[in-house]
Amino acid sequence: MTMDIRIGTRGSKLALTQSEWIKEQLERRYSGIRVDLVKIKTTGDKILDVPLSKVGGKGLFVKEIEEALLENRVDVAVHSMKDVPAQLPDDLMLSTFPPREDPSDALISGEQQRLDQLPKGARVGTSSLRRGAQLLHLRPDLTLVSLRGNVDTRLNKLQSGDLQAIILAAAGLNRLGLSNLITQTIPFHQLLPAVGQGALGLEVRRKDQKTIDLLDFLNHEDTRTAVAAERAFLKTLEGGCQVPIAGFAQVNGDTLSFEGLVAELDGSKIFKENETGNRDQAEEMGIRVAKKLLASGGGDVLKRLYEG
Repeated sequence: MTMDIRIGTRGSKLALTQSEWIKEQLERRYSGIRVDLVKIKTTGDKILDVPLSKVGGKGLFVKEIEEALLENRVDVAVHSMKDVPAQLPDDLMLSTFPPREDPSDALISGEQQRLDQLPKGARVGTSSLRRGAQLLHLRPDLTLVSLRGNVDTRLNKLQSGDLQAIILAAAGLNRLGLSNLITQTIPFHQLLPAVGQGALGLEVRRKDQKTIDLLDFLNHEDTRTAVAAERAFLKTLEGGCQVPIAGFAQVNGDTLSFEGLVAELDGSKIFKENETGNRDQAEEMGIRVAKKLLASGGGDVLKRLYEG
């Protein structure tokens, strides 16, 4: 078969590594296919001196790529699912979810110290409100330092000696071949991941059945199911970068376990709810856990943050 397909991607090393992997899978599967990577700069890539929570808006790393899809400049977008807002444009859809990477958060420390070994008052780099709130809940003595930029930029900040540790997604480090740098993979009961963390999602035009069919072999059903639960949770809470929300689903056979979290920014209070049930009820479970959190105190936290 002879066919051209254009993949829209951010230009960071991690985004290109992820898109190159999709390209390789397509070329391996279909002889004669030509796959081009189209680099697109997003708002989130342009604004690097302000924490995402202060930039405002949703979809800071996807909006421009979605515009390229809608304008038929690309055929598929490769996203890190933790960057994708709960609401998509009407004419677009997430068609394909390859197998999920490790969804954990990873700590990298200059002195090879685990989280509980960091000295009192240690400076830890992260600009994620979710990570920050949970870290402060565990270690209120830590000093959190806003950290933006790509993986190399963040690692350089650590190496310069200004920080004692940084927190990054384990998935990104693994995909870049940097897992040897990880001092500690932080367990879920201490640091619950972001919705979609570790998962890739392929976004296409809803009516482009040809591309949807072409990508179908990459689908991993357990990942699709887990991400569906997490995104239903996110949508119910109307969450984004501006609030400390975590949601994580695990699929085991026919069973799905879901845990959701809402936290005060300073980590003084953390609200958690969980549920286990049949995987066929994935989205309903995500919605139920969100509603439980809204009723149990998380709703008051979110209301205050959204209004503030």
